[in-house]
Amino acid sequence: MTNLVVGTAGHIDHGKSTLVRALTGIDPDRLKEEKARGITIELGFAHTTIGDTRVAFVDVPGHERFVRTMLAGVGGIDCVLLIVAADESVMPQTREHFDICRLLRIPRGIVVLTKSDLADDEMRALVRQDVAALVKGSFLESAAVIEVSASSGDGLDALRAALTAQAASVSRRPVERAARLPIDRAFSMKGFGTVITGTLVSGRIRVDDELVMLPSGRRGKVRGIQVHGATAAEAVAGQRTAINLGGVEVGQIDRGETLVQPGAFSVTRRVDAACDLLDSTKALKHGARVRLHHGTAEVLARVSIAGEAGEIAPGGRAFARLRLERPAALTRGDRFIIRAYSPPVTIGGGVVLDPAPTRPGVRSGDGLESFVNLDLVPARDDADAVAAMVIAAGLPGIAREALVSRAGVAPTAAPAMLSALTSRGVAIVGERLVAVSHLARATEVLIELVTACHRAQPLSDGLPREEAREKVSARADAAVFEKILDDLKKSKTLVGTDRLALATHTVAASGEDARIKAAVAAAYEAAGLKPPDAVTVQAAAAAPTAIVEKITAVLIREKVLVRLDTLTFHAGALQILKDEIRALKVAATDGKATVDVAAFKDRYGVSRKFAIPLLEYLDRERVTRRTGDARLVL
Repeated sequence: MTNLVVGTAGHIDHGKSTLVRALTGIDPDRLKEEKARGITIELGFAHTTIGDTRVAFVDVPGHERFVRTMLAGVGGIDCVLLIVAADESVMPQTREHFDICRLLRIPRGIVVLTKSDLADDEMRALVRQDVAALVKGSFLESAAVIEVSASSGDGLDALRAALTAQAASVSRRPVERAARLPIDRAFSMKGFGTVITGTLVSGRIRVDDELVMLPSGRRGKVRGIQVHGATAAEAVAGQRTAINLGGVEVGQIDRGETLVQPGAFSVTRRVDAACDLLDSTKALKHGARVRLHHGTAEVLARVSIAGEAGEIAPGGRAFARLRLERPAALTRGDRFIIRAYSPPVTIGGGVVLDPAPTRPGVRSGDGLESFVNLDLVPARDDADAVAAMVIAAGLPGIAREALVSRAGVAPTAAPAMLSALTSRGVAIVGERLVAVSHLARATEVLIELVTACHRAQPLSDGLPREEAREKVSARADAAVFEKILDDLKKSKTLVGTDRLALATHTVAASGEDARIKAAVAAAYEAAGLKPPDAVTVQAAAAAPTAIVEKITAVLIREKVLVRLDTLTFHAGALQILKDEIRALKVAATDGKATVDVAAFKDRYGVSRKFAIPLLEYLDRERVTRRTGDARLVL
């Protein structure tokens, strides 16, 4: 069966609830105070079946004080009944309700002239003229106008037929997207516990699903589901749904919460959007405080208008960043309403372009260009907008999971979107999406840093790896720097592990450095197996300690000198030692030769301090092998 969610809109006491009751037999005024005062205070719900169409009605308040509640009801509807009493015509709340429906881009609707039995032909004709003037140029301009009397039943069949016709053209809700249900009502039922209701705007919910409420983050498990008053195993997008939710108490559910699939939506306090202002309002100034209505939530926000414009003119459209005073669950493509802070009247609406913007400077030219690239334009492939989002994020990029939670991509469509992004200059780096252009620039920066290091410190073996990471990609994920470095190593541009150097770099001392280098090497070579101490080497080099230490490190890297524990030997002296020990085996009559610590000390005239490290070095070089207290020459 086709599902159709219908919202009522109109002025107080124009017969919205009475009409719903006449169509469904259900009284949407559920509160005692509503019945006593004869007006709807909270959202009312009713349902019926017309042919093959299941129709769910969301009856919203008409009194100005309750427009906020009305806003909670219109976000998930497919069709609006704009209700105007034939004996009173268009009234202030009629206009505000109509503006809200128009700003939220509700796609279709029907104009219903109620209380037709209380107005004569001339009055009804005047009302039709007023309604025509109101809806001119809007989605209701060509809508059916049906006169009804809920008390006599006149016109109800015509209205039912019109609803069936609307159902035939209703767009299918995005079932393939992540589950999302703005909570418009929460209560407790004896024997069941917590029950929440709302219109499932996307995805599907099944019994036993684990869901999360945002922005609070509380988790609950689905114990039972009702769709249009009947028990069901699952609810799908477009259906009015009641969920028996375990693990959550009614008192823990705040107004404006949304029940969602875990991980598919994120919470934000900053939103980039395209905003439309009503003709009838004053200009919206940069920095103004407003009330943002989204789904069932109301959040106070500050408006920062993009570009050089300091305001949005009446009837105008502009890009803006909205800084929310408390968290809200939003994603790209969500529509919202803006009301003035005081008095709280509807002044405009808009659509979310990016619920987690990373670029600064919305008033700059680059900031305005980013908004243009993100704008929801029918002719633009959404992959281009997501690619712009990745580019605007700089080298840190965005998380892959943000395709769903931030860009509003259906989970099943994420692989195709990734493929589309790679053809638009986006690289997949671990769990991040990064613009290839940013990776290329970071690569250039790293090469420049290493080159500068070689130029400033010609005797150094390169730029410390951690210093390079901090300067190139401090704000980016570690995988981004590793990607840049791996690519440079594969192309044989850079070498090194702890220190990074150009593959073409060689340490070449000149002038005074060359003299000191030769003097240090000569000092160690002359000392043989009795290496000199630091004071002796410094005296031989006639240079400051820091310079001598740096030159010594270069000679060790060049393998002119060899470090054994805390001692440093000339490589030539160690080679002579290896040759002499091997010669012992050749000279032995039985082809076997051994050497122990005492013999080694006597032969080379060294102390135990030098003998032990040298013998262990011979073991590591596989010249000897220790057997007990002696060493066998191999």
